[in-house]
Amino acid sequence: MINLQRLAAVVTKEFIHIVRDWRSLALSIAIPVLLLALFAYALNMDLKQVPTAVIDRSNTPQSRALISEFDGSSYFSVQHHFERLDEITSAMRRRQILVALVIERDFARHIEQGQLASVQLIVDGTDANTGRLALSYAQALGWLYSQQVTVEKMDQRGQTAAVATLNGEMRAWYNQGLVSTYNIVPGIIAIVMVVIASMLASVTVAREWETGTMEQLISTPIRGLELTLGKAIPLYLIGIVDVLIAAVLGQWLFDVPLRGHPALVLLVASIFLVGVLFYGLVLSVVLKKQVVANQLALITGFLPTLVLSGFVFTIANMPLPIRGLTHIFPARYFIAMLRSIYLKGVGLEMMLVNFGLLTLYAALMVIVANKALKLRLN
Repeated sequence: MINLQRLAAVVTKEFIHIVRDWRSLALSIAIPVLLLALFAYALNMDLKQVPTAVIDRSNTPQSRALISEFDGSSYFSVQHHFERLDEITSAMRRRQILVALVIERDFARHIEQGQLASVQLIVDGTDANTGRLALSYAQALGWLYSQQVTVEKMDQRGQTAAVATLNGEMRAWYNQGLVSTYNIVPGIIAIVMVVIASMLASVTVAREWETGTMEQLISTPIRGLELTLGKAIPLYLIGIVDVLIAAVLGQWLFDVPLRGHPALVLLVASIFLVGVLFYGLVLSVVLKKQVVANQLALITGFLPTLVLSGFVFTIANMPLPIRGLTHIFPARYFIAMLRSIYLKGVGLEMMLVNFGLLTLYAALMVIVANKALKLRLN
């Protein structure tokens, strides 16, 4: 049985250590703000106001109408009007533009004669993601312009403007504007907790070994579970505060919707936090060196969470062996649950498999941490 008096003594001792190391405490509070600003502002996958150049050799109302379609959208910003292709090449090499639209002289004549009018779109492919998005949005704008021209010509002829027998309309559920920030902010919560575990939990027991106070703890009647819980509880409270900071800032700064219940966010965050904290304790117990434990926690915790959890890169697009590897990292399940709670408003009954796997991981880390400490103390 756990002795609450001994547990409280360890918790008090850890709080004293945390307060004395005020730099680490301040950094642990600042990390959510820094990561939120870094990822949510810098890691923006939306296409907005791409600098665009135009060569309008037609110089007709039809060509100007097409240009206005591009410039009037939120995706492109026509900033340059050139006469020659070498000007586009020079501007694109200097990164002044990313997209160029070339309209030939016979553009309006082909439209008036009901023929196919071609337009050349040049995209800087050094940024593959922006290039793909620019091409797809340009094609959509070209299709809209084509439909407008068709309707106008049929109206001029007095015909019914039935431009197509099938009219497809796109609708995105749960994130209607396809705002990438809505997808990023829930993942930042996982990143914050992994960093906190790497920075604080991975050194807490190792510090006892290095300072020689572990021998004093061994000489007391304290048990292994009481020691690990006593060290984890203060860090758990700091982690929950960080979760709240990230959640509040996400809604305040980026208007990220929270359609699910806030208590459900805290529940799944608590389970994940227990798992990563005790994983950090395992490294701290086994390695006995603060620097080594901290570095290994970052390598085995932070990097997989960033790359293999679905936070940045879509798991379905990964090679099959890598997709299989992602199943051993708990952040995969945690981030999937957070996004479902935030954007879809689902309840726990819709996420039982992920919740069960996350709980299993947390329980396994608690058992492993206590077994490792027991072996070290014997």
